[in-house]
Amino acid sequence: MEPVEPVEGVLIIQSFNANTQEISNSIMPRFRIYNSGNTSIPLSEVKLRYYYTVDGDKPQNFWCDWASIGSSNVTGTFVKMDGATTGADYYLEIGFTPQAGTLEPGASIEVQGRFSKIDWTDYTQTNDYSFNPTASSYVDFNKITAYISGNLVYGIEP
Repeated sequence: MEPVEPVEGVLIIQSFNANTQEISNSIMPRFRIYNSGNTSIPLSEVKLRYYYTVDGDKPQNFWCDWASIGSSNVTGTFVKMDGATTGADYYLEIGFTPQAGTLEPGASIEVQGRFSKIDWTDYTQTNDYSFNPTASSYVDFNKITAYISGNLVYGIEP
C-alpha cells in the first residue's frame, strides 16, 4: 500500500524524543503543534499519531506529563494496526478534549507525553517509525502524522 500524502497542510508538527536510549521501558515523545493556516482549528478535531513497534504485546499506559493547554485536556489511545509495517505495529493517538479550546492561526501548543507497558518491560526504540534519535529539541518531523476531522494534514504514514 502506497503511503498516503497529506492534503494541503494547515498544521506543522515538530517533535523530539526526550528519551533517546535504544532500549527503554518508556517512550517519551514531545510535540509542538503549529497552526500555519489562517483559520482557528478546534483542538478536539485534531489527532496526532506516533508509530512504533510494541516489542511484546501487553496493555500500555499513557501519561501527559505537561501540556501548554493543560494535561487534563490531552488524551492518549493505543491502536494496534491492522497490518504491521516496517517500524510500526501500533500507534499512540494523541487527542484533545473540547476544553482544550482552539488553535489560533500562527499559534502553537506543546504536549509532553510518555507511555509504557503495564509491566514496564522494554521497548526497542531504534526500530520505531516515529523515533528520532538525533533531535534534542523541536524539529519538523514528517514521521509523526496529524489529522483534522480524520483527514491527514501533516506527515507521512508508514
